[in-house]
Amino acid sequence: MKQDTNEALIALAMKARENAYCPYSGIAVGAALLTETGEVFLGANMENASFGPTLCAERVAFGSALAAGHRKFKRIAVVGAKKECAPDRHFPPCGVCRQVMAEFCTGDFEILLSDGKSTRVLTLSELLPHGFGKEHF
Repeated sequence: MKQDTNEALIALAMKARENAYCPYSGIAVGAALLTETGEVFLGANMENASFGPTLCAERVAFGSALAAGHRKFKRIAVVGAKKECAPDRHFPPCGVCRQVMAEFCTGDFEILLSDGKSTRVLTLSELLPHGFGKEHF
């Protein structure tokens, strides 16, 4: 299976979810970010007792890709659920993650949400209508 298919990205996000550090919420989230060049970067959420320093899986994936020199992205798969449970609902990115996506992606950037049975594909514009970005400067 090619890594750039929706199914492959979801499978990689599920695998990344296994590495989540979530002792406070108990919610494990995994993300798989596809770059324009076809490389995939994974992320898992990392919680912190003071909550502010907590990082979502999506931002971890973007940070890893940025550290490797990537700036153009095609899509991201996101899955989440209680750590001991398989995903059973779509788990959309939080507002901060949507804003980070808006910094690096266009409105047609795809966000894949899987509940383990079905996949919902949304664009960044659908998840962040009237977003604030570079064009405001």
